[in-house]
Amino acid sequence: MVRVPLRDRIRSSIIEGLIDGRWAPGDRIVERRLAAELGVSQAPVREALRELETLRLIETSPNKGAQVRGFTEADLREVYQVRAGLEETAVRLGRPSPDALRDNLAHLRQAIATGSRTDQVRHGVAFHREIVAAAGNEVLLAVWESLGVEVWTHLSIRLLGLRPHENALDHEPLVEAIERDDPALPVLIRNHVLAYAP
Repeated sequence: MVRVPLRDRIRSSIIEGLIDGRWAPGDRIVERRLAAELGVSQAPVREALRELETLRLIETSPNKGAQVRGFTEADLREVYQVRAGLEETAVRLGRPSPDALRDNLAHLRQAIATGSRTDQVRHGVAFHREIVAAAGNEVLLAVWESLGVEVWTHLSIRLLGLRPHENALDHEPLVEAIERDDPALPVLIRNHVLAYAP
């Protein structure tokens, strides 16, 4: 069994609170209270909050401590613009396995059939992570992951009223383009990602 570091478990707990609406933009996250609730010291809570600050989800100030940032459509648009550029670069460096992508699509279709937004987001993000990972460039993958794609997608649904993928059909042309080694694939990927930006 793989042990998840304490900081990562705390960070996941905070992210879940952001996604499910426990904390709204402008709400304070009190280190001492959260540490007591999770049964840990304040140090790993502080560390997790710092990491979330780099994702631009939390902001800290000397007098107010940590609070949830206010999110705008412009924030989301910027994330999607960077993400589109990274995924475009990824397919220029290497092509993912169509079989792996089709596997993700099958999971995505199942999530759509059951109406699970959480699973729709998770499998949609996994589809795109497969594309980025196939580039074989660890720096590119790390930068893509640092965007917090799954978190921003959930927040865009909850806070900005954007709808999750209603079906998997918009991913199918990408798989087909990969199968035929379409030279237009980088542009198709970029346009696909930007289509979800507000």
